[in-house]
Amino acid sequence: MGVARNSGRAARRVHRARLGLPPFGYSERRGPYTLVHWAELVRGFDQSLGLHRPVLVGHSLGAAVAVSLAKNAPNATRRIVLLDGDARPGGGGAAWLSHLLVPPWYTSLYRIATDWDWLYRKGLRSAWGSGPPPFNRAFIEQWERPFRVSGTAAAFASMLGHGIQGVSASTLERVKVPALVAWGSHDTVDSVSAGRQTAALLKVPFVDIPGAGHLSMLARPALVARAIDRAGAVP
Repeated sequence: MGVARNSGRAARRVHRARLGLPPFGYSERRGPYTLVHWAELVRGFDQSLGLHRPVLVGHSLGAAVAVSLAKNAPNATRRIVLLDGDARPGGGGAAWLSHLLVPPWYTSLYRIATDWDWLYRKGLRSAWGSGPPPFNRAFIEQWERPFRVSGTAAAFASMLGHGIQGVSASTLERVKVPALVAWGSHDTVDSVSAGRQTAALLKVPFVDIPGAGHLSMLARPALVARAIDRAGAVP
């Protein structure tokens, strides 16, 4: 998930925009589902909305998108925030999975998994962190609905073939745009140590989000907003 933020001099002039990159959210399921294509979409999104050098916040997989933009188009953003994402690649051997899970088996499994409340509750609970999560029926439905968008099953099968996409350590070391890494202290999806390693490669501050898991922006929105504001404070 990529988040773009553009700040004016006064708080009332701050503009925030959120973009769900395909195949997530409600974006049109049109590939390729690659880091390069996602970066192009974010750049086009910013230009369409007239966002001048926004602060880019990339959550989880979106962290690599923010880094890619900062490296390849440094004048297009004034600062990036990596939220619960280390921007590193992983699972490069997952291509076998996309070949194994072919119709009708993959389609059937996908439909069962994406319509199973228990599975959503279990996954969200493990990514939430401390404190009682608001897992009522309406909340779960918000997570289920995007997986029913036409073409999503095929899109995820395609994306799996690329593994977890990211950038190299040397790319992180060459990023010149100011950055910040913010991380839920209870994140068990991506380890806190991975976030600290990325912050060290970028040579930027690491901000701990107390009590939050991988979904820090939902579990601790005020603390995440404070970290983003901190990132945007530098001109």
